[in-house]
Amino acid sequence: MAADLFKALADPTRRAILDELVDRDGQTLFEICTRLVTQHQLDLSRQGVSAHLAVLEEADLVRTRRSGRYKFHDLNTQPLESLATRWLRPPHSGGTS
Repeated sequence: MAADLFKALADPTRRAILDELVDRDGQTLFEICTRLVTQHQLDLSRQGVSAHLAVLEEADLVRTRRSGRYKFHDLNTQPLESLATRWLRPPHSGGTS
């Protein structure tokens, strides 16, 4: 799982997609493509963005839900929270290290 997470976060386009989902969760593929062009000047095909979303889904950073004809993409921060706390230790009580 951690390998998928690091792989997903390694690509700047995937990080831009996550940034856009932080800004506004529950976007369609079309909305994400539009925001990547307007906000990040990334001109990718829908297939290209879809491939990036698949990697993010595999790492469980993005979850997809269907509503009628539309697929909405939602950010899942739980894997990031697990990663952020992975190497943190509670502060030592009484004294320095």
